[in-house]
Amino acid sequence: MDRDQVSRYRRQLMLDRFGAAGQRALLRARVAVVGAGGLGSPALLYLAGAGVGHLHIIDDDVVGVSNLHRQVIHPQSAVGVNKAASAAARVRELNPGVVAVADGRRLTADDAAAVLADAEVVLDCTDNFAARHIISAACAELGIPHVWGAILGYGARLSVFHAGRGPVYEDLVPAPPDPAAASSCVREGVLGPVPGIVGAAMAGEAIKLICGVGEPLLGTVGSFDMLTGRWEYIPVLAGGADPRAGAPGPAPAAAGPAAGPAGPTLVGPGELAGAVLLDVREPCEFSSYAIPGAVNAPLSALRAGEIPGAARAAAASGAAVVVCSGTDRRARAAAGLLAAAGVAAAVLDGGVEAWLDAGGDPA
Repeated sequence: MDRDQVSRYRRQLMLDRFGAAGQRALLRARVAVVGAGGLGSPALLYLAGAGVGHLHIIDDDVVGVSNLHRQVIHPQSAVGVNKAASAAARVRELNPGVVAVADGRRLTADDAAAVLADAEVVLDCTDNFAARHIISAACAELGIPHVWGAILGYGARLSVFHAGRGPVYEDLVPAPPDPAAASSCVREGVLGPVPGIVGAAMAGEAIKLICGVGEPLLGTVGSFDMLTGRWEYIPVLAGGADPRAGAPGPAPAAAGPAAGPAGPTLVGPGELAGAVLLDVREPCEFSSYAIPGAVNAPLSALRAGEIPGAARAAAASGAAVVVCSGTDRRARAAAGLLAAAGVAAAVLDGGVEAWLDAGGDPA
């Protein structure tokens, strides 16, 4: 190591069981990070700060305003910019000694193994089950470990998978669930510090794997609850998953009656004129921001049989009723409950979030 490297990394060099050997291992390391969002942001910053020599950053998404409260690697000026490119620029600014390669592609089952072949560790910082299964299969084919994290609301999960040496992701989640039924931060929300805590822990697991220090979370899922500030640990065995560990946060409540074989009619943000708009989020959500003129009709109240008078009046007069929420899943469930009560309702496609993205000015 040269003088500048010793100066930069001296607080790590003095660590017992790390020292110069650990730092040299980091400087030689090649790490792929798939996803430069909530988890990828802190993971990339800490990997770069620690001196990982080569970071391959893969993300096909662009930075949006709603990302900035948690995706702390991206500045306001990066809105509209590819996330991999924005993250790579920040990594180079933080540590010019790190080679940061921005890759704006979306991994597929056909190309994932080839794209990840140069990495010795992969961090799965994605936000959907399909991508997680693609990454897991590629890492198993390549024989390399991968660090996985998942976040939702106030909770998170973290583990290390390594085919042939312990469980793989499929032991936790055997197959991707229906995307329409799966929870996500877009649908359910997330508190900003949660991915910061877990993304930093993912970087720590990668560093442990590279340097051979400590005990990686192989065969164990760490479960973090921000509301209590506590971690719990759940064992996972190869060939058999513990169902408690599959996804962060509580299990979703039953969705209620279906809205018919084909589902409810979907309408866009520009098709609300003249309609009675029911916002089925809970009052605490509705009070934060809402579409002007919307009536708060919480899904919990609809499940209890409380149908708003405005909805019954609209049905009697032939006026349109549109249901919206922060998530299509809740809105579809509400439409089913209304249909069972004799009120036909359409669903605002994409919910309040889509209306905001289309330029809506919230009340």
